Amino acid sequence: MKKTIALGLFVGALLLTSWGQKVGYVNTELIMNKMEEYKEAQKEIDRFSTEWQSKLEEMYAEVERLYTEYTAIEVLLEEDDKEAKQAEIFAKERAAKEYREDKFGYNGALFRLQEAKVRPIQDKVISAVKTVAKAKKFAMVYDKAGETTWLYTDPAYDLSDAVVDELGLKEDEKKNN
Repeated sequence: MKKTIALGLFVGALLLTSWGQKVGYVNTELIMNKMEEYKEAQKEIDRFSTEWQSKLEEMYAEVERLYTEYTAIEVLLEEDDKEAKQAEIFAKERAAKEYREDKFGYNGALFRLQEAKVRPIQDKVISAVKTVAKAKKFAMVYDKAGETTWLYTDPAYDLSDAVVDELGLKEDEKKNN
């Protein structure tokens, strides 16, 4: 009986404390897909990506062609000629790998292009979300597209400083975060 009363009081307290806080969500993917500037940016990104992918496939096809050619005549070649052909194949393969990393790797050209083209559009959407959230008095708004990401949170509900105080962390450490 005591547990039931305690649980009821706890749930009631939760309802009272959360009553004034409104939480909403948006789907930024849906929003951006309705924006013409986003569609144009995606077309440009796709065009470059396709172009780079085609060149990469050509480079790997060249490596494969050289390797097939080499294996067909390997038994006829002198040791120096074998080493030269192997070096040529390895150099072409290394160039293809470097190209792939340069275009598609972490911080590669594709990433930088997406960052340059899409980031301003995302910033525009986030700014609109903040404006709507403040106008409609939402405490928090999250993005349901992909992973859950909070796009806006009312600073009045930020408990970070209280948690820092509770943990007894120094004032200097607060400023570093």
